[in-house]
Amino acid sequence: MSLSDMQRCIHECEKCHDMCVQMIAHCLRKGERHADPDHITTLLDCVDMCAASVAFMLRDSARSRRLCEVCAEVCDACARSCATFVDDDEMKRCEAECHRCAEACRRMDHNGAYV
Repeated sequence: MSLSDMQRCIHECEKCHDMCVQMIAHCLRKGERHADPDHITTLLDCVDMCAASVAFMLRDSARSRRLCEVCAEVCDACARSCATFVDDDEMKRCEAECHRCAEACRRMDHNGAYV
């Protein structure tokens, strides 16, 4: 696997992590439906999965592929949750970032290489 391939996935996970952290603050400031515990928990799950995936890839763990699979699932769930806020441009940006990260994670093959 080339370093640049792994770096692309790491980069997407880092961007998604940062976006979701920002969206947690955004949602808590907005309150009401934005602060729904299920939505905030989904954002937190995405933050933690992205951070864990980056850590596994950086140390070249044999388990990074499986973690990336789970990260893709969590990012998809987060994108779906963010998509419910149709009149919120910030949430639309988060949805798009989660989709990009999920796709990058899905592209990792069983050897941890980008496909």
